[in-house]
Amino acid sequence: MTTAGFILANCSSPSKRSSLSGEDDLGGSDPQHGPSSNKRVSWRQAIFNRVVTPSKHPSTPTLEEAEEGEERAKKTKEELRALWRKAILETLLLIRMERENIDLQARQDEADLKRQKLDYVEITPCLREVSKQWDEMLTAPGRPKVVVSNEKLLDCVKQGVPQAKRGEIWWLLVEQHRLKFPALEAKTPVVEYFELLKQLTNHQHAILIDLGRTFPGHPYFSLQLGSGQLALFNLLKAYSLMDQDVGYCQGLSFVAGILLMHMDELQAFEAWKHVMYNLGMRKQYRPNMIALQIELYQLTRLLHHHYRDLYEHLEQHDIAPTLYAAPWFLTLFASQFPLGFVARVFDLIFIQGSEVIFKVALVLLGNHKELIMQCNSFETIVEFIKTTLPEMGMIQMERVINQVEYHVLNEVMMFSPPQKGDGDQLTRLEQTNLSLKQQNMELIEKLQHAHSHERSLEIMINNFQTHEAKLKSHIRALEIERAALLNTVGKLQQLVPEKERMGLDLCLPTLTPSMPVSPVHHGKPAAAENSGKLVGHDGIAIPPEVSQTADDSAKKADFPKSARFRPDRQS
Repeated sequence: MTTAGFILANCSSPSKRSSLSGEDDLGGSDPQHGPSSNKRVSWRQAIFNRVVTPSKHPSTPTLEEAEEGEERAKKTKEELRALWRKAILETLLLIRMERENIDLQARQDEADLKRQKLDYVEITPCLREVSKQWDEMLTAPGRPKVVVSNEKLLDCVKQGVPQAKRGEIWWLLVEQHRLKFPALEAKTPVVEYFELLKQLTNHQHAILIDLGRTFPGHPYFSLQLGSGQLALFNLLKAYSLMDQDVGYCQGLSFVAGILLMHMDELQAFEAWKHVMYNLGMRKQYRPNMIALQIELYQLTRLLHHHYRDLYEHLEQHDIAPTLYAAPWFLTLFASQFPLGFVARVFDLIFIQGSEVIFKVALVLLGNHKELIMQCNSFETIVEFIKTTLPEMGMIQMERVINQVEYHVLNEVMMFSPPQKGDGDQLTRLEQTNLSLKQQNMELIEKLQHAHSHERSLEIMINNFQTHEAKLKSHIRALEIERAALLNTVGKLQQLVPEKERMGLDLCLPTLTPSMPVSPVHHGKPAAAENSGKLVGHDGIAIPPEVSQTADDSAKKADFPKSARFRPDRQS
């Protein structure tokens, strides 16, 4: 029997314990239950007392500890090595589980951030078959080097773009454009994004002011100096440092915000460079805004060509495209229209470039022509275009996008790619393109010259007005002096007797109180004459007492008519 079994056997029944104690204890008693002359106890009683009442000295090892020590001492090296291996594996497993938990939390945070970014209503739902086609193009092996036909891309864009993968699809369109037009990509500056973030920009104050004005109702940008605003600040700062000619313009923050909703910072920066340099958006953000004025003029001519009655209605109320279309071009419709509509416009821009803005603007105005024609005042028309038009329903927005896509598809289908033997035609097209670019540059130079001439004319007009004001002041002083002289002559005539005055043989011209027509103000003397007042050269009425004295003096002076003052002569 083992020791544990022996202990359980002796602790199982009080009667057995008493009988065993009575047999082995020679007339002695338990030292804990009462005094006894015999201090000896049996070894069984000692075991029982140790089990029932544990020892107060922790240094004394128990039976279990003694048994474990004996078993530990009996383990071999292989068993100890196996135990160490097991402990190490368990520790590695715990570390791996901790990393998996961290990665899972990060993925969950990333999913929450992506869900927060894409917090807008999609106007064109994407079907499962179309999503499958997009997935095939996105996951194709060697995708950056595989050219996809424009017809396939346009057909997929027309049927819809999945919201969750819109950023990846935009980047796919950027890659396709680079493959098809490598010459344009060679002109794009190559800079390191994170190196730009280490520098300082002169536009920092303007950028910080516009952070709170960019999509204030969107959860990703609503938190002041949150993750969205910090990413937007970094993107705007990097671009202002890269493109010194453009720097920063207010409309750029909305374009960068749309890209950040669908991409990370680095990818959004590269896509933004593509939009600005390769798709022709950069020219309209230059400080002189000449390209923007040309685009607004082109929109006016397109309205005149396609919707003549609407054009005449807007011209009748002096409403130019500058009042309503400038934000459309500078922010790509992002500052006024819903984000779902703006995302679809960006889908088309990544394929067709800046021409999409003209088509969207024309379709918007053409579809609401009747409602705009019903507005009969300047304020109501501007209010409708700026406020009511962006609040159109989802069906109307989808209709606008479908019409724009239809026109885009028609233009693309009408243009056939060059075949073999079409080298002459391609050369002619290149020459025509160069000629048009030259004409465009000449028109820009003429426009700049016209602006310079206009500024010089404004300066001349300002100088003439200043000179005219000085002349008026001088004439007024002369009129006052002349009136005082008339008063003095009248008084002298009263003091000198008439006989003496006739004997003096003076030949002085008769001083009329005022000229009949002022050389400066042609209309004021007539009005003053009708009112019975005398005016000077500057059109200001002469005081009645001065004019009366001058009239009396003129009447008393009897000089020949040939010696009198005439208005047509210079005094």
